[in-house]
This record gives sequence, C-alpha cells and structure tokens, in this order.
Amino acid sequence: MTERTTVRLPEDLLKRAKRKAAAEGRTLTSLITDGLQHVVSEPRRAARHSRVLPRVSKAKGGLMPGVDLGSFSNLQEADDLDRIDRMQRLK
Repeated sequence: MTERTTVRLPEDLLKRAKRKAAAEGRTLTSLITDGLQHVVSEPRRAARHSRVLPRVSKAKGGLMPGVDLGSFSNLQEADDLDRIDRMQRLK
C-alpha cells in the first residue's frame, strides 16, 4: 500500500531532483523511492575506525639559529629556505 507523507527539502535539492526525474522520464516520487531503497538496503558499514590522532613532537631545543621572532621578514626567509630544502629532498 502506498502512503502519502510530507518531506521538507532544500529548495535547490528539490529543483535538481525534479530536473533529474524529468530528464530520465520518470516521476519525482519514483526518483525519491529509488534513492530511499538504495540507502535503506545498503549493508551496514563496519564499525568505524578508531580515531587517529596527530603525532606530537617530542623535539627539544629552541629556534633555528638566526631566527628572530620579532622580525617578519626573517621568519618569512626561514620558511622559504625550509620549503626550498624540502623541495630539493623530493627530487
């Protein structure tokens, strides 16, 4: 037996769904029905993987020699030199 229901959809999504249904020569109801059947019939996904936390640096020490936190140009230069060094190692 077919039931009626009210569904609230974002306007843009509804417009796109209507265009897709029309392009496929079918009704909006059949498009929504197929989508729901697909979602409901999917096998349940395996348990979620445990969260992977970012590594925490255990480095000791201070600033690189010649780095002055009070000077933006020195920080920018150190960053540029570091980037160049990393690019050369990738070659």
